[in-house]
Amino acid sequence: MKAKIAFLYGPGDLRIEEKELPPLQPNQILIKLKACGICGSDAECFEGESAEGRYDIAPYTPGHEWAGQAEAVGESVTSVKPGNKVVGDCVLPCFQCANCKDRKMPSACLNMREVGFRPDSPGGMGEYMILEEAYTHVIPDDWDYELGAWVETFNVGYWGVWGNGCDPDASDDCVIIGAGPIGLCASMVCKTSGATVIAVDPLKSRRESSLNYGADFTVDPSDPDYLAQIQELTGGRGPSVVIECSGNDKGIASLFDIAGHSARVGLVGHSIGRKVPAEIGKTIWKTLRLTGSGGTDRWFPRTIRFLSKIKDSYDFAALNTHHFKFEDIHKAFDVAIHDKENARKVMLVFDD
Repeated sequence: MKAKIAFLYGPGDLRIEEKELPPLQPNQILIKLKACGICGSDAECFEGESAEGRYDIAPYTPGHEWAGQAEAVGESVTSVKPGNKVVGDCVLPCFQCANCKDRKMPSACLNMREVGFRPDSPGGMGEYMILEEAYTHVIPDDWDYELGAWVETFNVGYWGVWGNGCDPDASDDCVIIGAGPIGLCASMVCKTSGATVIAVDPLKSRRESSLNYGADFTVDPSDPDYLAQIQELTGGRGPSVVIECSGNDKGIASLFDIAGHSARVGLVGHSIGRKVPAEIGKTIWKTLRLTGSGGTDRWFPRTIRFLSKIKDSYDFAALNTHHFKFEDIHKAFDVAIHDKENARKVMLVFDD
């Protein structure tokens, strides 16, 4: 069986090619893609600004924010049936190496694969993909595929807040640095916890949008007195929780100034491959607790249940600001890269 699949060969070199799909193994699922979002990390890999995408090894298929329909399943698959709507993990541990057996994070796996970033792994930007049952999850029948494509993004924001030990409740003031898609997901999670949420982003449109997705207040970091504004909003104490979702050098550096004493800080936004100047000494004098968030650990089922509870409280469809057919993938990337003011989520859609 042949399928048209996108391959990223290097910065700016994205090609759609027709490939013969390999035979389905007993533990694998053949998935017909229906929707795939373009993440900020996809855009940075396309531009050559991130070391996460491994086209230095070989061309790979981008796309980790996907949803599709199971078309066929291997003979040993029991949790997925043909016709099910499915989504899947991004970071794929082997479950067998020393680090996996020691229950370390999937990103510590000695044989780690990563959907949408490596040539040894599938990606969601193609007509079909093949993924093992262990990493594939069924979503409710009443969800549309574009909501399904939000599961991976929400999973990252949700894990960055709760799986990462930041654990806000109604007593907390939470600052979310970056009001892009993952920042909005983190905001919704913090608001569901009852916390006061402050979104920080230099783009006015994103600040305004965040007020519809969990934020109680917004702050423009380009304003000279933005730190004073945050202090005022938090009763002079500074936030007790900071979730860094921008992956931007200035955003990352600012968290050490923003955080209140003894704050729990979740680092979610990716900056791999770059050195970020920051006043790390404030970690000591403020007694900050910093935790990273490279992948999530068995979190997708929980994310799907969480989203099922809150999906009607927020307009996720409105966040899909641009839609492109798969064959127009170059136009889609152009918008995702060059129109950040207006583009929340650029969504690739596939013909039935």
